[in-house]
Amino acid sequence: MKILILATKNEAVERTVRLLHTAIRKKPNLVLGLATGGTMLDVYQSFAKSALSAGLETDKLTTFNLDEYIGLPANHPQSYRTYMNDNLFANLNIPLSQTYIPRGDALDPEEEAHRYEALLSAAGGLDFQLLGLGENGHIGFNEPSSSLASRTRVKTLTRSTRDANRRYFGCDEGVPKLAITMGIRSIMDAKSIVLLATGSEKAQAVFDMIEGPVSASCPASALQFHQNTTIILDQSSAAELRNTEYYQHVHKDGV
Repeated sequence: MKILILATKNEAVERTVRLLHTAIRKKPNLVLGLATGGTMLDVYQSFAKSALSAGLETDKLTTFNLDEYIGLPANHPQSYRTYMNDNLFANLNIPLSQTYIPRGDALDPEEEAHRYEALLSAAGGLDFQLLGLGENGHIGFNEPSSSLASRTRVKTLTRSTRDANRRYFGCDEGVPKLAITMGIRSIMDAKSIVLLATGSEKAQAVFDMIEGPVSASCPASALQFHQNTTIILDQSSAAELRNTEYYQHVHKDGV
């Protein structure tokens, strides 16, 4: 792991955006894995704005999102298809036919999971995977106890994950209990991974991911076995780390 600790959330977001720019310039037809959630909103807003101003070519990209709620059609306001269309795709010149997200309203979610994994494989796998981090250590919707060898599948969401996402749903709406998610093995097959975590509420999960044992109790800890992973943090999310002095020695101020 490469551990980059930036002073502020904004600096951490901008470092993530810079890495995205670099990867796309190096390979315009990048196969890009994308995450959702609150952490990514600032990333996508900044990336879309800077990509346009810098003349970055995005029309050759292929994207695969990590997950989707089961039971939500693509046009549902809280579906991740709507999230991605509104917060990123609408602001780029990438054809929607090159953007893939599991179908939450598929008649057979298990079959949809297998179909999605096959699409990912047919695309040659992910060149670059962007990740957020759940407060319980999940990546994608791979909740604690997830198999570290898992592929895309149906996963039951924990109560804490549903509570964290309740703010995105109306008071009269229930938060879905199930999702289709890329598995940990699917994520680990990416050639390059960048994980962004900010805020003090992520500090324990950050510690477990980086310095704790590799365990299904913290699915993100599997990233310790990945050969090209960059973890981008702000000071708050890095607060529980014990080896901060060393990380700063190697990459002072996240350089």
